[in-house]
Order: sequence, then C-alpha cells, then structure tokens
Amino acid sequence: MVEIAAQFGASPRRPHGPAFAALDLGTNNCRLLVGAPVGDGFRVLDSFSRIVRLGEGLQTTGRLSSPAMDRALEALQACADRLGRRPVRSMRAIATEACRRAINGPEFLARVRTETGLAIDIITAREEAELALESCSPLLRGVGRRALLFDIGGGSTEIAWVRLPSDDGRPELIGYISLPAGVVTLAERFGSAGFDAAGFEEMVEHVADRLGKFEQVHCIAHEIRLGGVRLLGTSGTVTTLAGVALGLERYRRPLIDGAVLSTEDAVAALAHLRALGRAGLETHPCVGPDRVEFVLPGCAIFEAIRRLWPASHLTVADRGLREGMLLRLMRAERRARRHKSRSQPAWCRT
Repeated sequence: MVEIAAQFGASPRRPHGPAFAALDLGTNNCRLLVGAPVGDGFRVLDSFSRIVRLGEGLQTTGRLSSPAMDRALEALQACADRLGRRPVRSMRAIATEACRRAINGPEFLARVRTETGLAIDIITAREEAELALESCSPLLRGVGRRALLFDIGGGSTEIAWVRLPSDDGRPELIGYISLPAGVVTLAERFGSAGFDAAGFEEMVEHVADRLGKFEQVHCIAHEIRLGGVRLLGTSGTVTTLAGVALGLERYRRPLIDGAVLSTEDAVAALAHLRALGRAGLETHPCVGPDRVEFVLPGCAIFEAIRRLWPASHLTVADRGLREGMLLRLMRAERRARRHKSRSQPAWCRT
C-alpha cells in the first residue's frame, strides 16, 4: 500500500470511511486509482496502469483500430475485476483525447459498458485541465502569484494558466489550451526522425507554432519576466526528466512528486536523454522498451514550452487526472454529509 496522503496535506493516520475510485482511459494508458480519505487527502488502496495505445493510428484514420480497442478492453476488464473485489462508495471513469477525436469513440465506450459494466464519460479538454489543477494545487501553495501547468498526454497536451491565491484559497484557472499534440501523435507523425537533431528540432517547432496564439492572449512570457511565475509539469515526460536529473537508478515516486528542478538541470537531463539514442533509452531505468518511442516526443513538447516560457524552475508532479477525480469525489462526500447533518432536527444530532 502506497502512502501519498502527506503530499495532499493530510495527517499520516490510518484511513477511515469508504473507498473511492477513479479511472482514466487515455490515448496511451489505462489507469485506475482507489483511495480512502485521510484528512484533506487520501491514502492509496489500489492502483493499476497499463500501456494500451488506444490512439494508435488515430491521426491517420480518425478511428480507433480494432487491435487498440481490444488492448484497452483487456485492461479495462482487469480494472473491473479489481473493483469487483473491493467495495467502492463512489467512482468516476473518464476518457480523454483519443475518444474525443475518434469517430467511433462513443461506440467503443458503449461496448466497454456492455462487456465490463464500466460507464466511462468522455470529458472536455477544459475539465481535463481542471482535474490536473485540482490534483496539483497542493504543490503550488506559496510559490508565487501565477503558475503555468502543463500535462503532456498521449494524444494532446493541456496547458493551464493559473492565478495563485495570496491566502489559503483555491487556485483560479485564467485560461487553458488543449494542443492536439501528444507523445503518441508526435511519434506517429515524425517516426524515427525524432531521434536525430534535425527531426527533434522540427518537433519542437511544430509544437511551438501552436502555442503562439495562447501566448499572444495571455502575455505569459512578460509575466515570467516580472517574476513570481512557477512552471509545473505533470506527465511521464517531466517525471522522467526529474529521475534523470536526480540520478535515480530506478524510479521512486516519493523523490519525484513535488521535486523542484532548476531550468538548467531540466535542460541537462533532456540533453542526456537525447544523447542516449534508442538503444540507451531502452535500457535506461527511468525509460525502458515500452516507452522508448514516446520519450523524445515528450521532451520536444517540454522544450517548446520551456523556450516560449523560460521560467527559472520546474515543479514536477507525479499526479494527474485520477488524483483530481478522487479529491473531487471525496469533497462531494464531505459536503453531502455536512448538508445532511444541517438538515436534521437538533435532537437527531445529539
């Protein structure tokens, strides 16, 4: 059992109350998280993650392929089996960019419900950004007046421009953008070209061109020059960069989640990964053969963000949509309990 309650501001005591579950079906991964409330956070009771490549070929055909759907269904059935062995008070299951874009996305999710019993909602890009912000908010306390949060996914990259409170209030989403560029889409578009210098630079420029309008609207680079802006990344790309920067022999979440890297350290880690080549990436303990095709596309997205918005430090988050969903579910439960308590006659509350 993995303890992450402390990172969410909870006291390290035993979990109480019911379990809650969150499932995220992305373009590249299928992930499940089950947690129990502890203070303002939660303790992880169970987790599951599998690479399914649901968006494989989507950029070319506009459809989810049969092999990709079969892989995702197998992973989703494993999630359903785990949930069947544990009583869960409340659950949220979502699908993101691949199912948003695919012509047959809704049809596939109807099949999922029939075969596994899992009811999965396709969420908007805005809700995706909001859920990422929900989970990462504790890492932004006391770091400045603004934050630029980015989540590099398989089929898209969500970027949120955030106003940070001066007190204990909640961060406010000022604006967001969802780029139809993620590690899978770039890997399919550029192929092996991304492993050489010219191809990598082409990927960076491809992403940077699509960020220009967002910068024109919000003038984020100017705000960074004024100071008080923190860059925060949540994705396999930035956690890999952190693992390399920290010199970890194997990935260790407690050392990664919440780590703060200088821009220089992040750039050095990126250069190290690029210098390894395909063979070196396959054997690297923070990468491995399953992710070798996607690491450099993710690094290209990060490099485009860093060049356009050169903040001095990067906060790394190993948390995302599942954690955001769990926090929302638990907060809704607490509100419901308070409402029920207030609505009861005084003699029932004694």
